[in-house]
Amino acid sequence: MKIITVTGAEAGQRLDKLLGRYLKEAPRSFLYKMMRKKNITLNGKKADGSEKVQAGDEVKVFLSDETYEKFAGRLEEKTVPYPVTRLQILYEDCHILLVNKPVGMLTQKAESGDVSLNEYLMGYLQQSGQWKEGDPIRPSVCNRLDRNTSGIVICGKSLAGLQTMSELLRDRSLHKYYQCLVHGRLTEGRRISGWLQKDPGSNKVRIFQEEQENAGRIETEYHPLQVYKDCTLLEVCLITGRSHQIRAHLASEGYPLIGDYKYGQKKINDCYRAAYGLTHQLLHACRLELPELTGPLEGLSGKTVTAELPVLMKKIIEAAGKDI
Repeated sequence: MKIITVTGAEAGQRLDKLLGRYLKEAPRSFLYKMMRKKNITLNGKKADGSEKVQAGDEVKVFLSDETYEKFAGRLEEKTVPYPVTRLQILYEDCHILLVNKPVGMLTQKAESGDVSLNEYLMGYLQQSGQWKEGDPIRPSVCNRLDRNTSGIVICGKSLAGLQTMSELLRDRSLHKYYQCLVHGRLTEGRRISGWLQKDPGSNKVRIFQEEQENAGRIETEYHPLQVYKDCTLLEVCLITGRSHQIRAHLASEGYPLIGDYKYGQKKINDCYRAAYGLTHQLLHACRLELPELTGPLEGLSGKTVTAELPVLMKKIIEAAGKDI
């Protein structure tokens, strides 16, 4: 007989889903049969699999050790070491982790040989004893930033964390704010809209004012924080969240991000490269505002998390202020 004690990371899921994770080689029909015959019980009582488990619940599995190990698929467990780097952690609890991603780091793998924040997350949790290969829940990043965009990335550690953050991102009740330095002077805030069409072959997008085939509706809101001689520091709120939206949308309005060679102006970017060694767009996910929450993530309800600007971005902004 085996006893599965539900952890906080596993809470909130259906019993049959939990059993499917622990006994991944067992047919679903077998698990339901074992529950009907009370060979699998929840807190000492008969269960049908639809019950939502909570932290501390006990699931008893009345199978021989040999049968249990067979259905668990534990012929030979191997520890896979994940890479470790120093992460700037802005917030962490048992459900989520918020990281200030630096420029140059991928959020997720683009190719099989890549090392991304997702792998560094696994390495951090593995090294700190919070997760191991074979655990029922696999932590993961919940949102993506371009390689050369810095700032806040949400990582889910528990099932509740992964599900809640994914839902908040999907229904847009979680508000993400960015700061960027654009070429040109903008003195008033605006909400702009359009249609974004992605070209996977070139990894670029195009912006249209009218609806186009295979294009998605976009909305971007921005407010000037500081207007300089020939550039403006903006705070941007993504109403929608599509690939390269801020970079391409502002460029289509005539205000390209400084340092952005994909959508910006090469002549201007070359000047900043020569003066500061800048090789990437000045775009930073600076603030996260969470809505009112209940349930496992209630401690995050209404919370605001901020990420400090990168050193080079601050240096260029300070220099722009001196040029006025």
